Amino acid sequence: MFVKYALAWTVLAVLAVGNGVIREMVYGPRMTERAAHQISTISAILLFTLYTVWLESVWPLTSMKQAVGIGGLWLCLTLVFEFSMVCLVQKRPLSDALAEYDLKAGRLWILVLVSVAVLPWAVFHFSG
Repeated sequence: MFVKYALAWTVLAVLAVGNGVIREMVYGPRMTERAAHQISTISAILLFTLYTVWLESVWPLTSMKQAVGIGGLWLCLTLVFEFSMVCLVQKRPLSDALAEYDLKAGRLWILVLVSVAVLPWAVFHFSG
């Protein structure tokens, strides 16, 4: 099941990139960067939630332990993806990536990390 859910995580990455493209092309130019970032955070969490609910219907998890493990796996994959994109692909400093998690500055992206980690457990828990 972990291999299936590791592969399924790639859809989360595609959703995240698509969400970012929509932000940059549709509503981002019409508002402050911070507001666009906050809307993007909420829409990413919503997309990830809908996908995880659907995924549970296709590949049901069998235990709370499995759900927690998959959440941890998804969190690790997400962190590797994010820091690789910023530091290796965009060639920006690590401080730029870390700045996305500064709640005091109104940066909410850490909520995406929390959701990625918690969603498999939450969907398993509430699906009965």
